[in-house]
Amino acid sequence: MKPAPLGVYVHWPFCKSKCPYCDFNSHVREGVEQARWRAALLRELEHAAREAPGRRVETMFFGGGTPSLMEPETVAALIARTRELWDAAPDIEITLEANPTSVEASRFAALAEAGVNRVSLGVQALDAASLKFLGREHSTDEALDALATARRHFARHSFDLIYARPGQTPEAWTEELERALALAGEHLSLYQLTIERGTRFFTDHARGTFVLPDEEASAAMFEHTQARLIEAGLPAYEISNHARPGAACRHNLIYWRYQDYVGIGPGAHGRFAVGNAKRATRRSSGPEAWLESVERTGHGTAETSTVEGQDLVEEALMMGLRLADGIDRATFASVTGVDPVEAIDATRLDPLVRAGFLEIDVTHLRATSEGRQRLNALLERLVA
Repeated sequence: MKPAPLGVYVHWPFCKSKCPYCDFNSHVREGVEQARWRAALLRELEHAAREAPGRRVETMFFGGGTPSLMEPETVAALIARTRELWDAAPDIEITLEANPTSVEASRFAALAEAGVNRVSLGVQALDAASLKFLGREHSTDEALDALATARRHFARHSFDLIYARPGQTPEAWTEELERALALAGEHLSLYQLTIERGTRFFTDHARGTFVLPDEEASAAMFEHTQARLIEAGLPAYEISNHARPGAACRHNLIYWRYQDYVGIGPGAHGRFAVGNAKRATRRSSGPEAWLESVERTGHGTAETSTVEGQDLVEEALMMGLRLADGIDRATFASVTGVDPVEAIDATRLDPLVRAGFLEIDVTHLRATSEGRQRLNALLERLVA
C-alpha cells in the first residue's frame, strides 16, 4: 500500500521590515545566527518525522516571514533531510515565498540548485506610490526584474497582488490587472486588502488615516477579477488564487482539502491523522522562545490536541468552502465521519442555498461565486 500523503511546512519568521498590513508571525531582528537556526529547524524536522512517520511527502513549502532571507544552504539541508526522513514523491512540489528585492532575487539560482522548483513572489503592487503605502522595500523595476529572474530559474512561479487599496477605482484595478496578466505565468494570487487587528493599518484605519474603497467598488473589482481571469485561462480555484488547469499550488490544496501536513518553525501549525484521530500541533510563536525550546527539548511544540467531533467538522467546512470545487462529500465523510450536508442544521443550510450562496449536488457542497465573495459571513451563519 502506498504511504499516506503529507505536506511539510517550514516557517522562517524573519523579515527586513514589518509590512503595515501583515498579521503573520513575522519579526524584525538585527541579525540572525543562520547556522544555529539551520540546526534547530533540522532538529524539529526530525521530531516532526517521529510525529507523522511512514508518510509520502508530496509537497514542501517555505513560508514566513521572508524565507528568501534564509541561506540557500539551509534550504538545501532541509530539503535533503526531508527526503531522508520520509518517502518523497518523484514529482514533489517545493515552494518558497520570496520578496522581489534585487538582493533576494540574486539567490534564485542557488535556491533552484537546492531543490526549490516553485517560487511565489510578493510583488503586491505595480506602481511606486502603492508599494510605498504597503510598506514594501522593492521598486517596480526590481519586481519586474525578479519576475524575469524567476522565469529563468524555476519551471513554476507565481506572484501576489493586493487590490481594493485606498483610492483605487475599479478602472485603475482593471488597468493594473492587465499589466499583471502580461507578466503572469501559470498562477496568480490576488487579494483584497483587509484590515487585520494588531497591524499598523488597523490603527491607521481606525484613526481615519486612510479610507478603503466602498463595498460596491470592492465587489466590482472582485467580480471583474473573476471574469477576466477566467477569460485569460486562469480561473479561480480558491477565493484569491487563480491558475491554469493543473497548475494550482498543491501544498495549499492540502490545507483546503483538509489533508495532512506537519509544520516546523516558530508558530507553525500541523494537522495529521494518528490512527483514526486528527492531531493538531502548534509550535511556539516567539522566535527566541522557539529556538530555546528546540535546543533544550528537540522541538518547539506549544500545544498538541486532538481535533474531533464538531470542531473537526467546522475546520473541514471552513477550509473546503474556500475552494471553487467545494467540498467532496465522500472525502469529507471519510475524514469527519459525517456527510457535510447532514452535518449542518437544515435551518442554517437551506436559506443559504435558496439565496444562491451555496450549491449542493450528489458529490459536492460548494459556495457559489457570490458565496465565496462573502465567505466569512457565510461561515458565521453555518457554524455559529
